[in-house]
Amino acid sequence: MRRLLDALYTGAAWLAALFMVGLLLMVLLSIVSRLLHFHVPGTDAYAGYLMAGAGFLALAHTLKKGEHIRVTLVLTYLKGGVRRGFEIWALAAASALALLSAFYSARLVWQSHAFHDISTSNDATPLWIPQLGMAIGTAILAIAFIDELVLEVRGERRTGDAAARNE
Repeated sequence: MRRLLDALYTGAAWLAALFMVGLLLMVLLSIVSRLLHFHVPGTDAYAGYLMAGAGFLALAHTLKKGEHIRVTLVLTYLKGGVRRGFEIWALAAASALALLSAFYSARLVWQSHAFHDISTSNDATPLWIPQLGMAIGTAILAIAFIDELVLEVRGERRTGDAAARNE
C-alpha cells in the first residue's frame, strides 16, 4: 500500500511538472506570436488553466516531503502526549477540510459538465476540462492528509530533516 500511495504522490508531482512545461510553452507561444504579429486564441486562458492545475497537483507531494508551511508557534511549547494529541487534531482537521475541498471540487467539475459551462474567453473551452486538475489535486491531497493522520496515530509518521525544516 505504501508503494502505491508514494507512486500516486509522485505521479501527481510529475503531472504538475508537465503542466508547468505546458505553461512555459503557452507563455512562449504568446510572446512569439506577438513578436511575429499573429494571434493564437486562448493562450492566456490555457496558461492560467495549466498554472492552476500544476499548483493543485503538486500539493500532496509537497505535503509528503514536509515542505508545506507549518505554524509551529504553539508546537514549540508542547511536549510528549499533548504535542502528539495536537498533531492528531491538526491532521484530522486538515483531512476534513481537504475532503470537503475535494468533494466540492469534484462537484464543480460535474456541474460544469452537466450545465455545459464554457470559458468566457474566445477559446470557449468546456470548463470541466481545466477544473479536473483542481479536483484530482484536491482528492490526492485529501488522501495524503489521511495518510499522514494514519501514520501519526500509528506512531510511524516521519519526522526527518524535511519535516524538521519547517519547525
